Amino acid sequence: MKKKLFALFLIVALMLCMVPAAFAADDEITLDVIICQYGPNTNDWFLGTGMDGSNFVDKFEAANPGIKLNLDVVSWNDVYTEVDTRVANDNAPDILNIDVFANYATEGLLMPVKDYCPDDLFEDFFPNFIEQSNIDGTIWAVPDLASMRALWYNADILEEVGVEPPTTWSELEDACQAILDYYDGEIYPWGIDMTTDEGQAAFAYYTFNNGGGFIDENGDWAVNSEENAEAIDFALGLVEDGFTNPNPATQTRYDLQDMLAAGKLAMMIGPNNMPTYVSDKGGEINLGYVSIPCADGKTASGVGVMDRVMAFKDDSAPDQEARNAAIAAFLKFFYDPENYVGWVSMEGFLPAVNSSVAALIESDASFEGWLNMLDTFHTYPSSKAEWDQCKQGVIAAEQNALTGADIQAELDALQAELVG
Repeated sequence: MKKKLFALFLIVALMLCMVPAAFAADDEITLDVIICQYGPNTNDWFLGTGMDGSNFVDKFEAANPGIKLNLDVVSWNDVYTEVDTRVANDNAPDILNIDVFANYATEGLLMPVKDYCPDDLFEDFFPNFIEQSNIDGTIWAVPDLASMRALWYNADILEEVGVEPPTTWSELEDACQAILDYYDGEIYPWGIDMTTDEGQAAFAYYTFNNGGGFIDENGDWAVNSEENAEAIDFALGLVEDGFTNPNPATQTRYDLQDMLAAGKLAMMIGPNNMPTYVSDKGGEINLGYVSIPCADGKTASGVGVMDRVMAFKDDSAPDQEARNAAIAAFLKFFYDPENYVGWVSMEGFLPAVNSSVAALIESDASFEGWLNMLDTFHTYPSSKAEWDQCKQGVIAAEQNALTGADIQAELDALQAELVG
């Protein structure tokens, strides 16, 4: 009897040894994950009932026994403070979805992508997206998704007023004046967001389309260029002339999109997922889009935005190899077309991986026109270590200028900070 019990004990022990250490029941791994709030569907998709009656967390944990996700969806207004506070308290997330990365990388907080991203997944990313997270030959983050920005307009309003969608700044001013006159202030002609949410985007819309931008042709900071000051002065002039929403320093892009969906705003610059957003808001708007207007005599420049997924170091983790394997499992599951296509198409964004392109075009033919522009858009210089400082600086400069400060002086001061 003792021999039989001993043999049974050996069999059970051998079976337990065959369970991977990283995912054994007693060694369950929990990953802390922060995801940014992209729209009204983000929370449901990750935590509610957004995926075939379940959600991302439920499906991931079912497919990956031994790995738990402690996932929080955080608004863009709060995420930077949230992450900075957690880092300061030595409680950084394992996985973070956000736009900036260089400051975390240069402070030694991130793991190189090669430490956790499977090779086949890495090769699936669009190369020009991956390169935007390259600092001195090391890739520190992978792309989450992308969006292109364009001028969206209420076609019925423009037709009623008798104006064409503007392609230049002078045409924009004429169209705004015509809309203001026709509707006697009941409809805002033009939307501007110079808030802490996306004020850096406004800076890009106007400066890129006046031959300026954040950096010069050599990649050096050039926020105080004459072209930039002239561009922001033009935007401020739209506010002063009464062509815009009344509070550009506090009304975010989402406030503007709500106004557009409600028929209270005629035109605004926004992302390619605008039809999805407007539809979700119940708006019955005849939307059209054209390139962002440029200064007279200049060439129109597209503006693209790419967000990222990155992994923080955790020197206290008892098994680094197992932790890296869990992060790899998260990435593979998230970017699997079965999951990723639903995520990207639900929020109306553009994909970061080749494997999802065909499925997205099949589900929505309008994706193809936007996808064709992915190689040509201008983006933020977010691989520069000072990008976060620059981003906050241009927003502060815009907001100060809205209350009467000289924009050239504001940008001069920021330039000195960036290069000093």
